[in-house]
Amino acid sequence: MKLSILASLTLAFTALMSAAEPTVIPLWPEGVPNLRADATDEKTTDNRTSNIHHPSLTVYPAPADKANGTAVIVCPGGGYMRLAMDKEGVEYAQWLNTRGITAFVLKYRMVEYGQPAPLQDALRSIRLIRSRAAEFGVKPDRIGIMGSSAGGHLSSSAATLFEAPEGKTGNALDSVSARPDFAILCYPVITMTEPNTHAGSRKALLGENPTPELIARWSTENQVTAATPPTFLFHTTEDGAVPVENALAFYAALKRNKVPAELHVFEKGGHGVGMRAGNGPTSDWPVLLEAWLRLHGWITP
Repeated sequence: MKLSILASLTLAFTALMSAAEPTVIPLWPEGVPNLRADATDEKTTDNRTSNIHHPSLTVYPAPADKANGTAVIVCPGGGYMRLAMDKEGVEYAQWLNTRGITAFVLKYRMVEYGQPAPLQDALRSIRLIRSRAAEFGVKPDRIGIMGSSAGGHLSSSAATLFEAPEGKTGNALDSVSARPDFAILCYPVITMTEPNTHAGSRKALLGENPTPELIARWSTENQVTAATPPTFLFHTTEDGAVPVENALAFYAALKRNKVPAELHVFEKGGHGVGMRAGNGPTSDWPVLLEAWLRLHGWITP
């Protein structure tokens, strides 16, 4: 009898743990656009994932008693060379969950493809979630995008180039709006122009010697319009990898186009602070983000 009870408890615990596992959704079940013939397996080293050929979304549902219908697609950074999946992906998703937001961590194509593959992946993720909103327990008009560093560049690209022909592949989902309802940009790469570009991101995205036209096209401060969604930005003056001028340029473009925006620039903190403690006042940026999300109704009481 004791063994039977123990077995039942074990099965129940296993089922619970299995249910708690995040769901991974292939982004292109019909086939990845322009998949490389020499594609090999992706690699993960020190929680950084690279060599991505099969993009996916990992779903972190909000707890049922807190869910408010808001969704956020999280784009980890890593210079378009690798993705900081834990620090700028899973940890953000867990924070969003505690505020009633369902999170989708995006694993997107990078240097192996260059643009427009990352943009296609980001816009496809928005279209997919919007088309299946009821299934995910979210609302189609409450879908945001959030990115750090190069993931911030991808998020700003989605927020400005959501109708761009480069972001379409001819699939039926192209008819679904890819405009995010809001954007959150954390120490983002924005410009591809010297002297403030992040050279590694530009090379990975556009190649060794991009044309002036490519540089202008993928400098997202040039692509802001009145249709760009409300945006929250934060950066640090001490950032030695991605100069603070990136966030300043995007904010200035938002202001010129009368897009609701909030920018926080902190004195201390290097690049890639994430949501971790130990960076003085800079570590409080999630508090400011939560207040902004509440201001716009993305987090409800």
